Amino acid sequence: MTPVSLYWRIFGLNAVVLGAATALLLWAPVTVSVPVLLTEAVILVGGLAVMLVANAALLRVGLAPLGRLTRVMTTVDLLRPGQRLPVQGRGEVADLISTFNAMLERLEGERAASSARALLAQESERRRIAQELHDEVGQSMTAILLALKQAADDASEPLRGELQLVQEITRESLDEVRRLVRRLRPGVLDDLGLISALTSLTGEFAAHSGLRVSRSFDSGLPELDHETELVLYRVTQESLTNAARHAEAGRVEVSLRRAGGTVVLDVSDDGRGIGLAREGAGIRGMRERALLIGAALDVVPAARSGTRVRLTLPGRGEEP
Repeated sequence: MTPVSLYWRIFGLNAVVLGAATALLLWAPVTVSVPVLLTEAVILVGGLAVMLVANAALLRVGLAPLGRLTRVMTTVDLLRPGQRLPVQGRGEVADLISTFNAMLERLEGERAASSARALLAQESERRRIAQELHDEVGQSMTAILLALKQAADDASEPLRGELQLVQEITRESLDEVRRLVRRLRPGVLDDLGLISALTSLTGEFAAHSGLRVSRSFDSGLPELDHETELVLYRVTQESLTNAARHAEAGRVEVSLRRAGGTVVLDVSDDGRGIGLAREGAGIRGMRERALLIGAALDVVPAARSGTRVRLTLPGRGEEP
């Protein structure tokens, strides 16, 4: 059976309404006087109203799929994949919806591929900068520290005290450079694994931010590839940064657990919450990272107050 085009369906709906009105005029015992009587005017106006209502109702039913398509088009977000419209019936509208769903599928794939390339380039640049900071700046500052120590040992007071003060400032700057290197390139992630890296990250964050950080990491997590571990680490890092900079939080809870066939990362704070504010570059970046490993990222209000970031990995096998 050949599908009926949208044009002919709308034409048919109007033809039904106009045909019904013509039939009433031909066979109904109604006449129109000149001048028009009040009762005749009421009947004509009432008939027109009935035709308009019937036509509007039929058009609403016929064009409803286009309305649903318009709503999805205005709210679709490529960082939240999976938004699709059900294809119902046949004809031009069904073809349009199928084409739209296929376009979303293609755009989501292209966005994921481009995000993967951008994030891989970003990680490569992080490693390069971290290496240069470690090799160039770090070694230069270490040499300065040794020279200051030798100068302070040979100097007399009060110059010795001033040199020792400069030496302390330089040592603090070197510690800050090393901290930046660790943030740019989590070497502990490569050397000791995800749990040790998250433990080090949360401990360092608590020491520098002054926030209370509690952590809970399940034992016996399934084996994760390096890319997945890096995404978990970066999402935790960005969530902690947001809690310190924007949420005005006093406490942060970090947990990594196995739930059935999935692995779930939770980072909750007791700050002011995200509310109706638009998602910033940090959260958008976390969503892009989640797409790399096919994970689902939810940013929702926490149980009591504040914000909860939850990253759910795809199935990793049944829980032992």
